[in-house]
Amino acid sequence: MAEKATTHEFKAEISQLLEIITHSIYTNREIFLRELVSNASDALEKLRFLQSSGEAVADPELAPGISLAVDTNAKAVTVTDTGLGMTRDELVANIGTIAHSGSAEFMARLAKEKNGGEAKADSLIGRFGVGFYAVFMVAKEVTVATRSWQEGEEAVLWTSDGTGSYTIAEAPESEEKLPRGTRITIRLKDEAAEYADPERLKEIIRRHSNFLAFPISVDGERVNTTPALWREPKFSIKQEQYDEFYSFLTYDSQKPLDHLHLAVDAPVQFTGLVFTPDHATDTLGLAAEQYGLDLYVRRVLISRSLKDLIPQYLGFLRGLVDAEDLPLNISRETLQENLLIAKIKNTLTKQVLARLKALASEDPEKYAAFWRRHNKMFKLGYTDYANREAFAELLRFNASSHEDAKGLTSLAEYVGRMKDGQKAIYAISGPSREAVRLSARLEIFKRKGVEVLYLYDPIDEFILDTLRAYQEHKLVPAEQADIAELEALPDVAEVKQAEELNEAQKTALDGLVGVFKACLGERVADVRASRRLSDSPVCLVSPEGAMSTGMEKIMKVITKDTTPPKLVLEVNPDHAITRNLLKVYGASPDDPFLALSIENLFDAALLLDGYLSDPHALTSRTTKLLDQAAAWYAEIKKL
Repeated sequence: MAEKATTHEFKAEISQLLEIITHSIYTNREIFLRELVSNASDALEKLRFLQSSGEAVADPELAPGISLAVDTNAKAVTVTDTGLGMTRDELVANIGTIAHSGSAEFMARLAKEKNGGEAKADSLIGRFGVGFYAVFMVAKEVTVATRSWQEGEEAVLWTSDGTGSYTIAEAPESEEKLPRGTRITIRLKDEAAEYADPERLKEIIRRHSNFLAFPISVDGERVNTTPALWREPKFSIKQEQYDEFYSFLTYDSQKPLDHLHLAVDAPVQFTGLVFTPDHATDTLGLAAEQYGLDLYVRRVLISRSLKDLIPQYLGFLRGLVDAEDLPLNISRETLQENLLIAKIKNTLTKQVLARLKALASEDPEKYAAFWRRHNKMFKLGYTDYANREAFAELLRFNASSHEDAKGLTSLAEYVGRMKDGQKAIYAISGPSREAVRLSARLEIFKRKGVEVLYLYDPIDEFILDTLRAYQEHKLVPAEQADIAELEALPDVAEVKQAEELNEAQKTALDGLVGVFKACLGERVADVRASRRLSDSPVCLVSPEGAMSTGMEKIMKVITKDTTPPKLVLEVNPDHAITRNLLKVYGASPDDPFLALSIENLFDAALLLDGYLSDPHALTSRTTKLLDQAAAWYAEIKKL
C-alpha cells in the first residue's frame, strides 16, 4: 500500500447495521449482485451523460461495460465497470459513510421487521442508500479500487471486512495504471461459496439485470443478450421480435394473441410491454390468485409477478412495466403503499381496455378468440366501477338470435337490433343453450321475436346486477320483464289462439287459482294466471322486486341452502291441461284429482328449475295419474 493509507472507524449505528448484515440469515442473499451491477450501470449512465454534454473524460477510448471475473479456487468475485469512477472524497462520501443516507431509519424499520428473531434486512437494503453494503451478506472482505473520470485523478483503494472500520489508501504501484471506473473484489465467506460459480452468477444476472443497457459479461462471456424491447421505438420493432420476446419472457411456445407496447409520460412516467396469451391461463382454476406483471425500475427487476400493477380481471396478461420514478430498491410492503404504483395500475388498466376495444372494432374474429380464451377471468371486471362503461362495451354473450352456442354479441349490437318500442335488454340464465331454449319463461319473447341474452356462467348474473343498464336501457331478467310492454309488440310467430274464456270460465279460473294456492300453501309466493306462456301449462318466476331465479340459485349455493325458494307459479289459462282442470273444478271443486295434478305441475316446474328435492313423490303421483288416465281411456274407448 502507499503511505497515505488511513483507517476510519464506523459510527456506532453503522457498526450495528453491518453486524446485522454480516451475521443475519437472509432469504435472498443474491441481491448483493443486483446492487453492485445496478451501481455499475448508474456509473456508466452518468458517464454517458457527461460525454454527451461535451465533457472531457479520462480514457475516452474505453468501451462502456460491466464485467465479472470468478476465481473459484480462491472463492473470489471481481465486478468491474468502466463508468464514472470516484475520487478519494467521493469514495468517503458514497461508501465510507452511510449515515447521511438514512441508516437510523433503516435500523428502525429493520427492528419492526423481525420475524422469529430473524432480521429480514434483504427486503430493506437499498431503500436507505445502503445497497452497496449488501455485499457483506456474502463477503468476508471487500476491496474497491476506483479511478475518477476527471483527468489527473489518482486511483484509490477502499478496503473493509464489514466489522468496525474501513481503510482508504492511494493505489499501490500494481494499481497505478488502473483505468477509469471501479473494480470491486469480493472474498466470499465459506457459506457463500456458491457465488464463486460463473453459472450461478449468470443466472442471477439474467433474473435481475438482464435488460440493463450496457453489456454484462462473466469470465468474458456476454450474459445479457436480450434487449429491453419495451424501450425501443414501436415503429422499429417487427412482429417477429415481439413474438420472440414473449417466448423469452414467458417460456410459452405459442405466439401471443395480441400485445400492447406502452410509453406513458403522464400522470406517471413508465414504459411497458404486455401480452395476451393465445390460450386460457386458468385451466386448473389456479390463475385467479396467481397473476401480476414484472416490475422493473430503469431496467432492473424489482418484483416478479406483482399483483398491484393490474386488477385481477386482467390477470391473463403477461409482461412487464418499467418505472422511472420509483426508487431502485423498494420493499414489497412499500410497493403496496406507493401512490405511483396505484397510478401505474389505473393508467395501465385504461390502456389495456382501450386496446381491447380497438381490437374488437378492427379485428372482431381475433377479439372473439380473446373472449373465448379469457372471458372467465375478464368477467371479474364487473367490480371495477371506475371503468364500468369500458368494461360493458367489451362484454360478449350468446343469444337467442344465434344459431348455436358459438355465437357472440355485444350489448351495443343487441341494442342495434332492438324492436321498435322495446325499452329493456333481456337476459336469462341456465346451464346450457339447450336448457335455456326450453325455458317456459321465453315463450312470450319467441312469440314477439325479442332477442334474449343467454347467461351460462353464474358470474353473468352478478355482471348484469352490477351494470343495471347499458346506454339507458335497463338490463332485465326475462322473468321480470314488463309483460304489458312486450304484449304491445307485434307477434312474429304464429300462435294457435285458444278460444277466449267466457265469464263463467273466468270466474272458475279464479277459483282454480285459489285451489292452487290452498294446495301449495307456503311453498309459493303467489299463484296467478300467466300472460307470458303459450306452450307450457305453468312456470315459476321470481316475485316482483326480488332477485332473479338465477341469482337466487347462486345465493343458495353460496349459503349452502338446499330448500326451494318461494317463487310465483304462473298458470297458462289457454293450455289444454288448464282447460280440463277448469272442467274438473266446475264439476267438483274438491275432487282429489285437482290436488294430484297441481302437485305434479308444481314438481315439474321445480324439476325444470333444478329445485326438485323429492323425485320419488313426483314419480308416484305420475304413476297414479297415468293409472287414472289409462282407466278413463279404456272406458272411453269401451275396451
